[in-house]
Amino acid sequence: MTGDSIELIVLATTPVGENAVVVHTLSRVYGRRGFLLRPGKKAGMALFLPLNILEADVVENPKSQLWSLRNILLKDGLPGIRGNLYKNSMTLFLSEVLFRTLRDGANEDGLFDWCVGSILTLNALEADFSNFHIRFLLELAGALGFRPSFQDIAPFAREHLQELKPFLELDFGPSMLVPLNGASRNALCECLLQYLSYHTEQSIQVKSLAVLRDLYR
Repeated sequence: MTGDSIELIVLATTPVGENAVVVHTLSRVYGRRGFLLRPGKKAGMALFLPLNILEADVVENPKSQLWSLRNILLKDGLPGIRGNLYKNSMTLFLSEVLFRTLRDGANEDGLFDWCVGSILTLNALEADFSNFHIRFLLELAGALGFRPSFQDIAPFAREHLQELKPFLELDFGPSMLVPLNGASRNALCECLLQYLSYHTEQSIQVKSLAVLRDLYR
C-alpha cells in the first residue's frame, strides 16, 4: 500500500546488510520513524545527508513495522549548509541530538515544522552562526514541552549560568551575537545536553559533539 507524498527530515542512517539502510526520519505525519531502503547507485546516499529535507511516498508493509519510501526527492538542497564546513559539522551534531532525543513514534505537535524552520534558518545565515547550536538546544527543549526558565536550568548550567542567561532573555538575532569563545560554547552544549537528558529521562550521548569541540577551540 502506498500512501500520499509527505515531507521528511533525515536524522540518521543505519546500514543493514550490504545494500540496504534504515533511514531514520522525522515527519509531520509519523513523527520519528525508520524506513528500510535500498539506495541504488544512481541516487546513492547523497539524498540522506543529515537534516536533508525530503519529499517521498510512504510504502506500508502489513507484515513489518519497517516501511519503505518511493519517489524520493530532495526538497531543498541546502546550499548554504552543504558549502560550509562549519554548518555541515553543526548539522551532524543537531541531527544526532534529534536522533538520540526523540523516541520512535515520538510526534510532538509542531516539532517537525519547528525543525524545518530551524534548518532553513541555518541555511540562510551568512555570518554570525557560531551560537546557533546553543540556541537550537534551548528551543528544542521548548518544542518538546519543557521550555527552560532561569531557575529551572541553573542546576545544569552551574558556573556557566551567566553565559547562558542571554540566550534565555534575547531574541534569536541578538543571541547569535553573544560573544563566546570555543570553550564556553562547548561547555554550554554539555550543560544543555544534561538538561535535555534529565527532562527526557534518558542519557543523551552525542558522539559528534567532539567534532564541534575541535571546530570551536
